Amino acid sequence: MSKMNNNSQSASTAKIYDFCSKKKMILIIAIAVLAAFVLGIIIRGVNIALEFKGGTVITYNYDGDFDSDKAEATVKKIVSTSVNIRTGENIESDGKQFTVSFTSNEGLTADKQSELTAALQEAFPDSSVELSDSNDVNPTTGKEFFLKCIVAVIFAAILIIIYIAFRFRKIGGWSAGLCSVLALFHDLVVAVASSILLGFEINSNMVAVLLTILGYSINNTIVIYDRIRENRQLMPKATMNELINAGCSQSLTRSIRTSVTTIGTMVIVTIVVLISGYDSLLSFSVPLMCGLISGTYTSLFVAPVTWSWWMERKAAKGKTSKKK
Repeated sequence: MSKMNNNSQSASTAKIYDFCSKKKMILIIAIAVLAAFVLGIIIRGVNIALEFKGGTVITYNYDGDFDSDKAEATVKKIVSTSVNIRTGENIESDGKQFTVSFTSNEGLTADKQSELTAALQEAFPDSSVELSDSNDVNPTTGKEFFLKCIVAVIFAAILIIIYIAFRFRKIGGWSAGLCSVLALFHDLVVAVASSILLGFEINSNMVAVLLTILGYSINNTIVIYDRIRENRQLMPKATMNELINAGCSQSLTRSIRTSVTTIGTMVIVTIVVLISGYDSLLSFSVPLMCGLISGTYTSLFVAPVTWSWWMERKAAKGKTSKKK
């Protein structure tokens, strides 16, 4: 970006870049990414986890060889619905186990369970398949949990607006809070959409991802807002755009370094998960990385320049009303 001409006294020796002059490009990129991800969600379709829509989870212990595709086909013949098979290790016995999960409104009867176990034992006669655990997930409970998660995110967003409005009330706090929440919405959509496009289920891991991104992104945004507030005192004659440019420029290196460190850690976690075979953690680490990358961009650019655009429109309306 071009270096900004600023005659005001600067609070830092950092180079000041004119981010606000690029607001159209920054916002177009954000909107285009958002639109692409939303379109991807519509085309791909959402795969909601059993814990949210109800169903049955059965765990079996086994020895020897195991074919997930063969097991899935065997179970489908009995339950007549989509089936998810996951393999892992039994922590208590250090043996092998696989989990069968599928949607079910009425749960699995004892007869059906016995039939299913017998079919799997017949399909894998040399693997010593034994029933370990069986649980039915009530769809009503799952829906209530899902709604509570949504309410928690909405409540967090409202608190963020109130907090920012109070803390930065001298520099237009309400508008700053709303712009930060818009940026957060972008990050959350990116995280959810990336999970869906990569074929992951929307499960409890996603709730953890969303809450983590909420905290991470808003922290970055507040650091930048703090810079802008400090610069208001150090640069009293500067315009709002000059204050925003200075705040973003001063926070640029710090934000990038923090993000690289955090995202790098999640890359390592993902690699370890892939090597060890605990695939269930991928639905946490991968969407979180996508959300953190988005959060870095929106905190540094989208939230501040959206705020700049908001303040410019407000000022323009004020001038128009005075002329009238």
